[in-house]
Amino acid sequence: MILLVLLASILILVVTVIQYDEQTKDYNIQRFERKEATTKQIIDLELTSKTSYAIKTENLRKIFYERIYEISSINKLNITIFDLHGNLLISSKTNAFEKNNIEPLNSGLLNELAQNSNHRIPKSSVANGIGYQSSFSYINDPKFKRIGVLELQFTQDNSEIEKELQEFLSRLGFVYLLMFLIAIALAYFLSSYITRSIQTISDKMQQTRLNERNEKIILNAASSEIEVLVEAYNSMIDQLEESAAKLAKSEREQAWREMAKQVAHEIKNPLTPMRLTVQSFERKFNPQEENIKEKLAEYSKTLIQQIDVMSSIASAFSDFAKMPSQKGKELK
Repeated sequence: MILLVLLASILILVVTVIQYDEQTKDYNIQRFERKEATTKQIIDLELTSKTSYAIKTENLRKIFYERIYEISSINKLNITIFDLHGNLLISSKTNAFEKNNIEPLNSGLLNELAQNSNHRIPKSSVANGIGYQSSFSYINDPKFKRIGVLELQFTQDNSEIEKELQEFLSRLGFVYLLMFLIAIALAYFLSSYITRSIQTISDKMQQTRLNERNEKIILNAASSEIEVLVEAYNSMIDQLEESAAKLAKSEREQAWREMAKQVAHEIKNPLTPMRLTVQSFERKFNPQEENIKEKLAEYSKTLIQQIDVMSSIASAFSDFAKMPSQKGKELK
């Protein structure tokens, strides 16, 4: 989550800077176009109604000898007028006492201007870290005859916009820093909350034993994901207890079966001598014998011994099957 907030902040910052740059360029272009339109209207008005000179190329220097500085000051741009061959006639960049260093227009620019459908060439340039917007167009007389080439140059002053951008970025940075700190705090508390719940589940799972009674997990105000995990664990405990009960029952039944087999075997052992004794006595019994009473007493003694053995086995099995006696105990 923190990484997502950081990436979103960087992305928004980059988009904001790009958007400001595009808006600044559009603003400067539109501003220059408005100044250009106003300047051309003033120049046309000067040529049509205010000058007393004949409207031709040779007189452009005389017509705008003083007015060019006034028009330049009003519209806050530089005005330069060339003849149709690109030679300098007059410019607001210099005055009569300064030596001008303005070069004539090259033939390529003049050909491009003549062939352009709008007869206007916009240009952008940067010199000494300062941006300039300029345009080249024709100056026409009242009969729309070309008499000169007009260059308008506007110096882009973006200091105010850059200042606003810096203020906006500083405020935006403060907001992003606050959001980043809030995201860190939320991530910390959320991770601690989830970790605590998971740790409780982990401890319970480590304490789970098959042969013991296991406690279910009870969490208050847990997230939906943790609740699903707790429900799965509690269901597993129920199934484990059911399986343990079935296993204990199966083990008891198996023990009783083994015990029954052992008892049957122990009971069967004395029956064999008893059977052999009875068969032997039946085969050899003669009431006329002199010691018949001694043999009968010995026969009875043998049977009684075997019966006692079986009785002891039955008593032992009966004692084993009894539940232990209850013992009361006081709980404090």
